[in-house]
Amino acid sequence: MINLSGKTALVTGGGAGMGRAIVEAFGMYGVKVAVAEIDAARAETLRHTLEGEGIDALVEVTDVRDKTQVAKLAAKIEAKFGGLDILVNNVGDFMGIVGPFATSTEEQWDTLYQVNLKQIFVVTHAMLPLMRKSGNGGSIINVSSIEAFRGIPGGVIYGAFKAGITGFTQSLAVELGPEGIRVNTIAPETTDTEQVQVTKWTNPKYMDHTQRWIPLGRFGVPQDAAGCAVFLASDLSAWVTGTTIHMDGGALAAAGWYRTPEGQWTNMPVIADKGLIF
Repeated sequence: MINLSGKTALVTGGGAGMGRAIVEAFGMYGVKVAVAEIDAARAETLRHTLEGEGIDALVEVTDVRDKTQVAKLAAKIEAKFGGLDILVNNVGDFMGIVGPFATSTEEQWDTLYQVNLKQIFVVTHAMLPLMRKSGNGGSIINVSSIEAFRGIPGGVIYGAFKAGITGFTQSLAVELGPEGIRVNTIAPETTDTEQVQVTKWTNPKYMDHTQRWIPLGRFGVPQDAAGCAVFLASDLSAWVTGTTIHMDGGALAAAGWYRTPEGQWTNMPVIADKGLIF
């Protein structure tokens, strides 16, 4: 029922974590894959891996915040593959910026905007002509965060931009629907990746609590995102657009943020400290 063979996809931030898992899953289903990766070492490693697996791929060192670099990537995709069927806007990062809104700076706002929202505009704007050129409709998949759907104390600006992705997804889905181009979002809860090393950061004495904190009993893994992306890229989701998959193990349905006795915020079970060790 899943037939992606012959399709072409671009995955941003495809050198590690959820992005890499999505790239590998697409490759397994016969997708020709272009990857934008800012880290040169990760790009080189991925390039060799995909070549060894016989996957038709284009891996480019690209900063998706830079419209000139993105335009060059679009030209290379067109030259190699002729068009584009699937776009996965996977890049996003809280950039280590955590703290009260009252003490945040305009520089921090701009930093978070560039990497969490503006780059989605830049990449989608540049790749849309290639999707139209393919003439087969297509699927745009934005990777957001569960924080777009609940409050995140200490991450107000980050949460605001993630919420912006929801509006972008819904409006663009309506706009592109007549062309058969679907637009959806994946919103992950805490997922163990190079960027968010949640297993490493969680105080070991609280690890057992995850079975009670998350209804499905564990943190996310990159392969969870890959499964959602394959679904949204395939005809299994042919009548799905303008919506969000909450890839959260049931956490959003079950709970929110709590405060410790000392007044610290935590999204862990109510405990005597914030539960993290970074």
